[in-house]
Amino acid sequence: MKNRIKELRERLGITQEQLGQLVGTSRQAINALETEKNEPSIWLAYDIAQVFHESIENVFLFEESERKSRADLSKGVKNGVERNKD
Repeated sequence: MKNRIKELRERLGITQEQLGQLVGTSRQAINALETEKNEPSIWLAYDIAQVFHESIENVFLFEESERKSRADLSKGVKNGVERNKD
């Protein structure tokens, strides 16, 4: 999932370690989010957005994400188009 964590964190002038402390996680976890290796829980996403005084949607860019929702995957939807099951 694409995100603006690094941009917003640097704008605020805080380190990964400091952001981690503010939201109750490690520097390594923040790094994994910034580099898109991991995705946050909804609660962590909310806490991060609160630190930046932004909405979750302004921090985490869902529309730019390659990952499909579980619902779409189970329905066989690819890029918003349902595949023919015949």
